[in-house]
Parts: sequence; C-alpha cells; structure tokens
Amino acid sequence: MMAFGHRLGNNSGMFVLALMLVFMPVLAGATVDTRQALRTGLARFALDSGNPAEALRHTRALSTEEALLVRARALMATGNNKDARDLLEQLAGGQYYRGDASLLLADLVVADGEDGGEESRRHLEVATELAHGETRQQALYRMAELHREAGHTDRAGRVLASIEPGYWAALGYMNMAADFGRRDLNPSRALVALRVALAMSEKDTDSRRGQELRSRLLVRAGHLAHKHEDYDKAISFLEKVPLESYSTPQGLYLHGLALSAKGNHRAAMQSWHRARKYPLAYPGVANAWLGTGRGYDLSGYLGQAGEAYLAASASFETERVTLRKLADQIRNKGAYRALVMDARDSSAEWFLADSRTLTQPRTAYLLRFMEQRRAQEAVNRVADLEQLGQQMAQHEDSLSVFRNAILERMGPVDERMVGRERYEEEIEALTERISALRSRVTSPAQQQSLRGAASTLSDLKTSLRKLDQRLASKNQRLTELLARTDRALERVRGARDRAARLQAEAEAALDEIALAFVKAQDDRMTFALDRTEQRIAHLYEYLALQNIERGDP
Repeated sequence: MMAFGHRLGNNSGMFVLALMLVFMPVLAGATVDTRQALRTGLARFALDSGNPAEALRHTRALSTEEALLVRARALMATGNNKDARDLLEQLAGGQYYRGDASLLLADLVVADGEDGGEESRRHLEVATELAHGETRQQALYRMAELHREAGHTDRAGRVLASIEPGYWAALGYMNMAADFGRRDLNPSRALVALRVALAMSEKDTDSRRGQELRSRLLVRAGHLAHKHEDYDKAISFLEKVPLESYSTPQGLYLHGLALSAKGNHRAAMQSWHRARKYPLAYPGVANAWLGTGRGYDLSGYLGQAGEAYLAASASFETERVTLRKLADQIRNKGAYRALVMDARDSSAEWFLADSRTLTQPRTAYLLRFMEQRRAQEAVNRVADLEQLGQQMAQHEDSLSVFRNAILERMGPVDERMVGRERYEEEIEALTERISALRSRVTSPAQQQSLRGAASTLSDLKTSLRKLDQRLASKNQRLTELLARTDRALERVRGARDRAARLQAEAEAALDEIALAFVKAQDDRMTFALDRTEQRIAHLYEYLALQNIERGDP
C-alpha cells in the first residue's frame, strides 16, 4: 500500500499533465461557446432595440442555430427577404429551431405577397407541431385565422381550443365573435365568444397588452348587447372598462347610451360628460357632445339642451381649426415631424406623463392615425431611414476624425529621431557597466538579473538600428491608410445620400397618407357640426311652435 502511494506520488505530475491535455480542448471550446453566446445575446438585444444593422454585425461570423435565427429576423427587418429565406430554410431542416423558422417562413410568404395559401399553411402546421411557448401559440392563432377567413369557423374553433389561455387565444376568439356578430341575428354566439376572449385575456403574461385588449373586448361586448337592446348586459360590460385606455371614451359614450335607453338620462349625461373630457379624435367623443344635448332635451330642460348643442357646435368648429393648422404643419414640416415627433415632445413633469397622455389632442390623432396599417408601415419606414442616416453621419464623422489624425502623423521625419548615435552610446555605456558588475557579483540570482538586463539592452540596440528604416517607411504606410480611409468615406457619403433620397420619398408618401387622414377627420367634424345645427334648428322650431300654441308673441 505504501509502495502504491509512493508510485502515485512520483507519477502525480504526469497525471496532472495528462488531465490538462485531456481537458484543454474542452476548456478552449467552452471559451469559444461563451464568446458566441455573448455575441448572440448582443445581437438579440440590438434587434429587440430596433437596430437590425447592429444585429447583423454581431452575427456575421456566428454559426450556431440561435445566431442564425437572430440573423434571419434581422434580415427580414431590413427587407432582405431573399437571404432571410435561405437561412430560415436551412434552420427548418436543423435541430433546435425548426418551429420558429417555419413560423417566420409563413410570415415571408405573406410579406412577399405570394399567392401561397397552401405553402403558408404547410409552414404553420410544422410550427404548431415543433414550436414551443409563445411561438406555438402564435402559429396556432395564425392557423385558426386561415380557417376562419376561409369560412370554416368550426375548424377555427377546434384550433383555438388547443391554444393555451393568453393573448393569442383571446385575439382568436375576438375575431370569431366579430364573424358571429356579422352573420347571426341572435347575439348569443358572439357574446359567448367575447366572454371566452375576456377570460383568456386575463391570462396574458404581458399585463399592459392584456389590459388594452380587455378594454376593447368589453367595448365590443357592450356595443353588441346594446345593438340587440339588452341594455342591462351592455351596462354590466361597459362599467368594467378602465378609465385609462384608448377605448375609454367610446365605452363611456356607449355606457351613457345604454343608460339613456333605460330612461336614466341623468346618469347617461354623467357618462357623456366624462367622455367629453377626452379629445375629439377618439371614437365616441363627438357623439358624447351631441348626447349631452339630447339628454337635456329628453329630460325636459330645453334651455340647457340648447346651450349644450351650442357648446358642441363651438367645440366642433374649434376642432376644425385645429385640424386645418395640423394640415398646414404637415405641409410645412412634414407628417413625421408635425404628427409623430411633436406628439412625443412634452414639457410635462414625469409624474404627470402617464395621466396626460390620453388627453393630448396631438397624441390622440397620432393614435387614431396609427390604427391604419398603411400609416404604421409608412411611419416605420421613415423612422428606419432617419436612424440609418444618423448612423451614416456618425460613421462619416468618425472617419473624418481618423483622417485628420493620419494627416497630423504624416510629414517629414524628425531629425532628432533619425540620429541614433546618442542612444547607441548610452546603451554601450550601460552594457559596459553591466559587464563590470558581473565580474564583481557572485550571487547566482544577481548574475541572472544582470544577464537579463544585458539581453534587454541588446534587443534595444537591435530595434534602434531598425528605427531609421521604420521611420522612413512611415509616410508610405500612412499614405496607404489615408487612401483606404478616403475610399471608406466616399462609400459612407454615397450611402448617406441614397438614404436621404429614400427618406425624402418615404416622407412624401407619409405626408400624403397623413393629409388624407386629416381630411377624413375634418369631414367627420363637419358631419358632426351639421348634425348639431340640425338639432339646434329642431329645438328652436319646437320652442317656436310651443310659443304659438300658448299664444306668446
């Protein structure tokens, strides 16, 4: 036993060396994997932050499936669908991300405008079988939508039944309810679908998204119940609409309408009065102004009804002035500056920002404008091109600074640096002193230190002899570097000019869409103003007839 321990002790060094040789490739591989994982994480962060170009840069030399998926998404974000398709088809035959790749391939079929319903369905079937989590839920929702749009509501319902409770299930049942509401004379199926959607929305992991969807669902359910004269049910739905959502003004108007239908005009006017505090851009606000006058009229307060109608007329006229000013600003500054950027700028304190967002007219019109898909695409295009132009400008500034630094380094070589005799003399003197010390020193450690110092001085002497040659070729190398910098500057400036031209075209297209939107809003205000004037005329006619019947002059 002692002999074995002795042999083990003698061979311990060899054993440790063997372990190091075995595990060294593993450790090196772990380092490479960690580096790739970090770069993939940086790429994903850049993509989620709206910077796909940065994501492409981080994933340029990565080969893992996760990195390739991020790169494919970045390529899709930049409009390079062809290269994205190639990567996704490669991943669809891979090992880990077949479901995610199939869902993105289905998106590409739709984005390219191809008549590939069967191809899209095939990709979605693969995604529903192989994907996990949110990706699978989205794929199932998309599959249910294909069935619903083809008129197969039963198949769509079976697919929706297999989705886990959450946002996508709620969205699917909301669309089913819309179909039932259009086709059925009885609202039962539509209301059941909306109730299921409401239950599903409560399970959404994104609380803000779930609350917004829940508000829309409650308004839809209330409107459907009111449409079929089930006013108590409508009131029960609309009372649950939160007061800080995009759907709040419309919910308040419908709530007042249901109360008025039940004869509770005072409570109805309270709801309409609350809705009037919101900008007229929101659905339901203009009708709330008219409803207030109608409520006074039905309650028998004709004088107050006339005042309410006059106040509504003045509000509509003021809004038309605001819309004309907005149209002028769009023509002068462009829609992106006048409508999008100005809505972001606010002088409010941070603790007031959330509470005042929904009550700002410019923000309200921006939200209403962004309901259009064309508007979203146009705004995103201008924003992406503006960001690209800013990045090009930063690259141009960096290259200009680098070019100036090169020019400062260029020029005649300093004669003091060329003449090396003085430095060589100092090195020779130090070498002689070290030789003298070595003859007097007896300690091995000191002898070793002196040999090291002598070797360092020898290396310095050799480098000094090569210094003239390096300094003489300095300008040549800097000239080559300057030429490369100039070529890079030319490419960056060309790309920046192209981005500026494309941005101008995108802004012109956005201006056209925005002006059409403002014109539609002005027409809506004109229609509301005409209705108000008709109500005022009828009210005055009624008062005149009453005076005639009483014999008053």
